Amino acid sequence: MVIKTFNVDEEVYRKFSAYCKDLGLSMSKQVDMFMRTQVEDEPKVRQEFLDRLETIRKGKFVKIKGSLADRYVRD
Repeated sequence: MVIKTFNVDEEVYRKFSAYCKDLGLSMSKQVDMFMRTQVEDEPKVRQEFLDRLETIRKGKFVKIKGSLADRYVRD
């Protein structure tokens, strides 16, 4: 393991820190996982995600009027 210093936008850092804290996540582990997915030769998770996303895109959706905003749900 190495310790590195990165320059990060302060507002982005603050929001990400709060996000991780709310979910009980380690910021370091989240950054580590992100970096791993970027350098993998054949990312397994990414392809599975893309396959599922394509299935969702092809799905039938119906528009429902809501009090705050229109929402879309699967038919």
